[in-house]
Amino acid sequence: MTVIILANCPSGLRGFLTRWLLEISAGVFVGAPSARVRDALWAEVRQYADQGRALLVHQTNNEQGFTFYTHDHAWRPIDHEGLTLLRRPNPATSQEETRTPQNPRPGWSNAAKRRRFGGR
Repeated sequence: MTVIILANCPSGLRGFLTRWLLEISAGVFVGAPSARVRDALWAEVRQYADQGRALLVHQTNNEQGFTFYTHDHAWRPIDHEGLTLLRRPNPATSQEETRTPQNPRPGWSNAAKRRRFGGR
């Protein structure tokens, strides 16, 4: 079993994948291609995804019973004691580090921005 999930990818890529896989929902493709076809499909997805994100999950003979690959995805695969897990980025630390007068927290009024960062 192979699952490919696309987000923000060109429609031509989705049409290309429907030749070998069944699109069960928008951007979610399921099928059972051979390993050679699966690797060729993933190479095409990585080449033509442009600024989109892609995730490939397929069965394999390991402790989890599956493995996955990501392309331009914010969640990163990490190895934790022999298991592959996805690490989510922490939005609190990534947002707070980039706060500047030009990039304040969303929803701040102009008066609050002036009080916090000064200026006009």
